[in-house]
Amino acid sequence: MYNSVVADNISKIYSISKFQRETQFREAIVNFAKRKFFNNKDNKEEIWALKNVSFSLENGETIGIIGNNGAGKSTILKILSKITYPTTGQIKIKGRVASLLEVGTGFHEELTGRENVYLNGSILGMKRKEVKAKLDAIVNFAEVEKFLDTPIKRYSSGMRMRLGFSVAAHLDTDILFIDEVLSVGDAAFQKKCLGTMGEMRSGGKTVIFVSHNMPTVENLCPRVLWVDKGEIKKDGSAIEVIEAYLSQYESPTEQAFKYDLKNVFDRHGTGTIQYTGLEFLDMNGNLKTLIRSGDSIKMRLYYEANDLILNPKFFFEIYTDKGAKIATFGNAISGHYISKVYPGTGYVDVDIEVLNIMPDRYFMNLWIVGDREKLFFDRVLKSVRIDVEYSNFFKSGRGIHKDLGYVFIASRWNFDGVTTGEGYIDQ
Repeated sequence: MYNSVVADNISKIYSISKFQRETQFREAIVNFAKRKFFNNKDNKEEIWALKNVSFSLENGETIGIIGNNGAGKSTILKILSKITYPTTGQIKIKGRVASLLEVGTGFHEELTGRENVYLNGSILGMKRKEVKAKLDAIVNFAEVEKFLDTPIKRYSSGMRMRLGFSVAAHLDTDILFIDEVLSVGDAAFQKKCLGTMGEMRSGGKTVIFVSHNMPTVENLCPRVLWVDKGEIKKDGSAIEVIEAYLSQYESPTEQAFKYDLKNVFDRHGTGTIQYTGLEFLDMNGNLKTLIRSGDSIKMRLYYEANDLILNPKFFFEIYTDKGAKIATFGNAISGHYISKVYPGTGYVDVDIEVLNIMPDRYFMNLWIVGDREKLFFDRVLKSVRIDVEYSNFFKSGRGIHKDLGYVFIASRWNFDGVTTGEGYIDQ
């Protein structure tokens, strides 16, 4: 096994003029005077798009690159594609490279779709007969048969993207760089692209995929780089890096998913036993820093009892920020009973194997009752917030999102009973 892509300590600096574009004659005169009488170096501001970035990819490896807008993700691909060059450092590429960095990259506006396919093939070092052998597959995949001999300048952005992706996917390349382009296509074509990218990975092609679509990145890329302010902040498994990336949006107190309920004002009850805290843990007992749809979580409910409590019943409910109740949990509901709680402090754990609620913001009410369930020992209202993030639970790359409803239910689909269509030719 060898490294097909190596980035060794690369940095990229852009110089930006401090002068604003002149919109009036007076502004032009003032800026001219400044340039004339002051050091030109003082008129420039240096921006580090990348700073000391190093990583390598083994042949056949697929990685994703994530990060905020302006973090430097696209700059990395442009340097690897030799569209621009690093200010310092060096890159090593071993193999044929195809890049899809933006809609229509590499297309000549005046040439037809057919001519651009041949042009791209020749750029990759392929002979005309090699490109011709793949032309039908490229055109069928891109769904542009009717417009193949139309100049590219008349294509819509979606048509350009489809043809560009198809060319990059079907021509004989060893390495493929893909920037955020799949968002241009419709859902059906996106699904087809994802399937093709999965085949590339299994077929031994080296792929670097830049995207803001976290489910797709997690589904396609075993390894992910998180780029932040021009530097690699984290390099590791997809789940680990994506969770760290999404966790940055939480404040330090919310990030720990640990709530102190001792001094909550909005509570009712006798106070004989009260909730004092709540923690969201993973199944190993570690504090969560991120909760995603489909996660396994352990909720630890802390309490303090001032007297002997017989047959206590612990409850909580989850509801949306609009007040719609999602679910109610209780030890009595689940058939788990405890005969007595002695004075002092303690906690009860609630294990939820699959948190099957959609990504959204939720709140919780908690209460404790005794034998007479209408007698509240403690009732705490809307003092706990849960922000549930997306997940790739179904391993489909499409993710789970709140537009699908309040909850998702795991299911299996079987197509053994579908008519096979013998005698028909698939179009």
